[in-house]
Amino acid sequence: MAKLKIRRNPTRRYEAVYIVDSAIEDAAILEKLDKLQSLLNLAAPAEIEHWGRRQLAYKIGRHDTGYYAIARFETTPAVLPEFERALKLDEGIIRYLISLAEHELGAPKLSDEELASRRRAGDDDDDDED
Repeated sequence: MAKLKIRRNPTRRYEAVYIVDSAIEDAAILEKLDKLQSLLNLAAPAEIEHWGRRQLAYKIGRHDTGYYAIARFETTPAVLPEFERALKLDEGIIRYLISLAEHELGAPKLSDEELASRRRAGDDDDDDED
């Protein structure tokens, strides 16, 4: 009879998207994100991508803009309930979403040159419609 190997508290890769109140100053937002990441007890620091202030697709409460940040990190699933509790209690966080990042989805990022050439190609297509 083969023994099953049970992994205790395996780490998994997660991605968290935060929408922070855009009325908060940038320095305070960075401090808030650092404090939140410290709650995860990460072995390696989280990769945080800042998208900055953006218009929301729809109004959330009194907010029509928010500061977007995406964090990628590895942690055990056992830490997430307390982390989500802290997110819910933080009045500066408008919305958040934590998901498994097992597989990268979507197309690879385009370089600045590729983006510029696509924009030019898109502008050329508009002229043909006349």
